[in-house]
Amino acid sequence: MNFTGCNLSKISRATLGRPLLAFLFWSASFGMLQAARVKDLTMVEGERDNQLVGYGLVVGLAGEGDSNAASTLKAVANTLQRFGLTVSAQDIKAKNVAAVMLTANISAFLKPGARIDVLVASIGDAKTLQGGVLLQTPLTGADGRVYAVGQGAIAIGGFLGGSGGAGGATVQKNHPTVGMISNGAIVEREIPTQFVRDDVLRLLLHNPDFTSAARLADAVNLRWPAAFAQATDSATIQVKVPDEYRGRDVAFLADLGTIEVQPDTLARIVLNERTGTIVATATVRISHVAIAHGALTITITNNIGVSQPNAFNNSGETVVVPSTQTDVSETKGGFTVVNEPPTIERLAAALNALGVSTRDMMAIFQSLKRAGALQADLIIN
Repeated sequence: MNFTGCNLSKISRATLGRPLLAFLFWSASFGMLQAARVKDLTMVEGERDNQLVGYGLVVGLAGEGDSNAASTLKAVANTLQRFGLTVSAQDIKAKNVAAVMLTANISAFLKPGARIDVLVASIGDAKTLQGGVLLQTPLTGADGRVYAVGQGAIAIGGFLGGSGGAGGATVQKNHPTVGMISNGAIVEREIPTQFVRDDVLRLLLHNPDFTSAARLADAVNLRWPAAFAQATDSATIQVKVPDEYRGRDVAFLADLGTIEVQPDTLARIVLNERTGTIVATATVRISHVAIAHGALTITITNNIGVSQPNAFNNSGETVVVPSTQTDVSETKGGFTVVNEPPTIERLAAALNALGVSTRDMMAIFQSLKRAGALQADLIIN
């Protein structure tokens, strides 16, 4: 089982070095990693998604649409012309309309009539898409062919309210110019997909790794020696369909997906400084090191005082007197030698014993990497 570090604390921006518990490890056992199914580790070559895009109009925006942009007005004129109305773009004032771009992903094997989700985003200066309805819009692929058609009411998951302008106030939640139409597009054309060629299929690992690919091929050969499974690189495993499954490719894939394989895990530590999250895998190894830790706290306090003149002195005035008080405190740093077994859980225990915060722990990991004592990839988000 992987060891995962999770930050359960909040760090004040004004105070650094506050002792916090930074790591917790969940480990049901310290033995081998748990196995995973082939269907969870791989995808079959040919079952990829495809991206669709389209340009359309959203109507019914109650005056919050585009401010008479030329491209939007031309689009409105072209739409009306489809219904037999010839109107010049100069004669249209359409603040209830917004020009939008549509994006969607279409999965493999989807048949005509299936529905997919559509993401709608304004490309003009519309203030919000709240309450808008998307007009029928074709969605095309990279080859320029139409694969789906989108239409329907938009859900934006937020709002924009208020009068705005001089002296006005507005309240906004989330991004009101981006919305979603759940099941808003109907598939019109199936994307041709072939996942078995000459009785051979290829499995693609989600996380390419030579060790995982070799283990997966061995597991398939142990189940079906006639499959002749072979890892061609760190991400691809080539498998031949056994004779007993000839003509039943779907049944073979269903049984193949249930095989359990123990994937290998790269030594990696991921740091997210914005949220204070640290995630580390159990394969992280650390050389014997000595770590010193010290913390600095700076406190700045602003006080406002009032100078009141004597009651018998009529010439005096009441004066506001500001004052600032600064206090600096530095805790004593401890120099600790980490000489226990060089695993990530041992290091976490040692750092917790030093009382370091999550932010300080990130700095320590970076210093360990620069010192060459951290045998792992360090990723900072």
